[in-house]
Amino acid sequence: MPVARIHWDDLPLAARDAVERHTGPVLRAKTADAGANSGIAATVHTTDATLFVKGVPIGHPQARTQQREAAINPYLPSSCPRLLWHVQAAGWDLIGYEHLVGRHADYTPGSPDLPLVARALVELQSTPCPDIELKRAEDRWRGYAAPADVSAQFAGDTLLHTDLAPHNVLMTDRAHLIDWAWPTRGAAWIDPAVLILRLMEAGHTAPAADAWSREQFSSWATAPQTAVAAFSEANARAWDEIARSDPQDWKKRMGQLAHDWVTYWRS
Repeated sequence: MPVARIHWDDLPLAARDAVERHTGPVLRAKTADAGANSGIAATVHTTDATLFVKGVPIGHPQARTQQREAAINPYLPSSCPRLLWHVQAAGWDLIGYEHLVGRHADYTPGSPDLPLVARALVELQSTPCPDIELKRAEDRWRGYAAPADVSAQFAGDTLLHTDLAPHNVLMTDRAHLIDWAWPTRGAAWIDPAVLILRLMEAGHTAPAADAWSREQFSSWATAPQTAVAAFSEANARAWDEIARSDPQDWKKRMGQLAHDWVTYWRS
């Protein structure tokens, strides 16, 4: 369920005061245009710094994903923006990140962003998965796997992002993975599998996305055929459920692409 977006000045005074104890007085704030998962998302300017602030009401279901973001941030690779603080006040859960001036990634065929995105994902796959409470891939997709016991093939000890949409990658002179709402422990090849659907969304064919990913990610080049098949089918069922519960066009398209990928992988 999306959170209604408000502006900085609409936050309760006590919430703004709690933030300013970390930042100093806020001189101005610009609400972000993109995204729908935060009640507030704004670039905030103070005398000494510029930072990115986002938050949700504490009672909203989205608060749990934001708290996961805060918990995983200290363990992320250097390409990911640093968490500066995390506060709860006046009914709001608020986090502040270092501010990066960039744009969202371009995944279209031939984009110069693609090698940088691959480099960021390789860096992530080389990052130790922390010994903290994380969702496990075999549990996340168990309900969509048939039979359910095949989900054991999704298990592993790699830290996964699992939501590699282009708006979750910020481009500067490198690619930065942002919006860590769904950090997961699992098999290393799962993130390339997730990325492939987004490449297809951007215009790549399934064979081209597969071939590119084999060149970029050793985890994908060596992924077990049967495990990928089981995950691909489970992921297609997951996208079907997402589209049924919230039938936006882009979600229905992702569901169709997931099934197109399954057809390719079976061939």
